[in-house]
Amino acid sequence: MSHIPILRAGRPYKSLNRTALRDIRTGEVVAQVSQANRGLIAKDLARAGDNQAAFGELGADELMAICGKAAELFVSGDLPLGEDESQTGDEYVAQLSSTTGLPVALCRGNMEKTRRVLVEMRTVLGGLTRDLDLGILQSGWGEHNGRTLSFQRQVDVLGAVLPNNSPGVHTLWLPSIPLRVPVALKPGGQEPWTAYRIAQAFMAAGCPPEAFGFYPADYAAATEILLRCGRSLLFGGDATVAPWKVDPRVEVHGTGRSKIIFGADTAAAWPDHLGFLLQSIAGNSGRSCINASGVWTPQGGGEMAEGLAQQLLSLQPGSLSDPQSELAAFANADMARSISDSIDTLLKTPGAEDVSARLGRGERVVELDGCTFLQPTVIHCTDADHPLANVEYLFPFVSVVDADDDAVIERVTPSLVVSALTNDPSLRHRLLQCPGIDRLNFGPVPTNQVSFDQPHEGNLFEHLYRQRSFAIHS
Repeated sequence: MSHIPILRAGRPYKSLNRTALRDIRTGEVVAQVSQANRGLIAKDLARAGDNQAAFGELGADELMAICGKAAELFVSGDLPLGEDESQTGDEYVAQLSSTTGLPVALCRGNMEKTRRVLVEMRTVLGGLTRDLDLGILQSGWGEHNGRTLSFQRQVDVLGAVLPNNSPGVHTLWLPSIPLRVPVALKPGGQEPWTAYRIAQAFMAAGCPPEAFGFYPADYAAATEILLRCGRSLLFGGDATVAPWKVDPRVEVHGTGRSKIIFGADTAAAWPDHLGFLLQSIAGNSGRSCINASGVWTPQGGGEMAEGLAQQLLSLQPGSLSDPQSELAAFANADMARSISDSIDTLLKTPGAEDVSARLGRGERVVELDGCTFLQPTVIHCTDADHPLANVEYLFPFVSVVDADDDAVIERVTPSLVVSALTNDPSLRHRLLQCPGIDRLNFGPVPTNQVSFDQPHEGNLFEHLYRQRSFAIHS
């Protein structure tokens, strides 16, 4: 049986306190995972300065090369899993699928996303830093576009409290390494695989092991990371992130409530954009915060909801090992049933209909091969104030909401991503002025399409560094 240890400055540490990681289909134990307590984490983080110093004389070009090597090792390398075992890329995919419920096809898709971010790291950092010469971060100051600039690193370690829903979120902390800031990673309970494998790929590529702390832990120990790291990323639902929203040390990645908006000038042409709509809603099985959970339109909402529901009926539960399966199962079957019950309860409020059910979807909760799935659900809301008009769930779920342009502007925020299909200058201007839209696309740009040269959610460079006034006498 595999054992996933804690990593303390990159070195494996076996704890006496361990949890069993189980295959969601059979209940079989796939691995034992060492657990870190608050005291151990606090002790390690007290040495953060020494760990950061391990970057030493590694320059920006060397760090870029390490990222490139790590990309290929992450996908195809035979990397350490604990002290006595190794893990191939195929084994990683199979183990990840077995404990999270992601079909192997989606595991490989997320694997490729991580590889591409590592390969394109120079472009990623160019977007975060506005093409700053990264050598300035090593030297402390330098010339850029004819100006003398200095940037001060705010912390010696970045904390990251990570979720279970999708391995793709790990791409958000990756730039911390070439930005010369070590990481303290608390993985999701069902998904320790990705963070551990990325760390091993980086170390095998030549990154100092001191750059990696890996701490599987309970919520109390995760809080220790948020309190002590000085700068952290926190992923989770509304209840998890709420206490930290006002803490400037913590960059919150919560519910996205991403949306697609049709203007009055484009609503009738929605069938021309069906592929864009389906990718935004159901890509990665709807598990990402950048999946569209709402489509707002001033006309034709009922017809649009029926068209989407009919297309999504083809997304059926299947074997996780089937390379054609694209619908993810829930590691926690009770969570799936609770989500379904919540939707049914909210449907009792007038002004919304489950169009998928009317068109023959069958039961929303389906059990197959020991897995529990939620089948795609399209809701038509004739009332823009209905409680289902602006919600998000971890499966292909979307509300098609009838709302004129003015109602959209009033209710569109907060939204992580908005893709607006309109040529109306007034509507575009008002969307540009909305402070609660993190990413705004004009035209049929899928909400789940990420641009390497632009920040995804927040700006990690600005989270870790600040520009300071600086002068040097010549």
